[in-house]
Amino acid sequence: MTSPTIYRKFPMMKVIEQTKDEARTVAMLRAIAHPARFRIVKLLAARQACVCGDLVDELPLAQSTVSEHLKVLKDAGIVRGTIEGPNTCYCLEPRAIDWLKREFGALSDACC
Repeated sequence: MTSPTIYRKFPMMKVIEQTKDEARTVAMLRAIAHPARFRIVKLLAARQACVCGDLVDELPLAQSTVSEHLKVLKDAGIVRGTIEGPNTCYCLEPRAIDWLKREFGALSDACC
């Protein structure tokens, strides 16, 4: 008697093992990859200061949507938020930006 042929819906996927540093960089890049979040990062960088409620005025998005994008950026460690009265003020996390500069600097150093 022969054994039945097994058909898998999806082929077995290979897994890339990541170092802790690689995982951190990938998480940051995923967060920045969304167009709205990339724009938020650019706006925060241009101001070079914490921003409380002005981001909504500069984006064609609802307050709740901007808040969700800020949460993703904060969870990835790219922005930090401080509570000032009824507002949460956001600014870039300098250590995260330095981290990304080093990661991309290492790539440019490796180029021919």
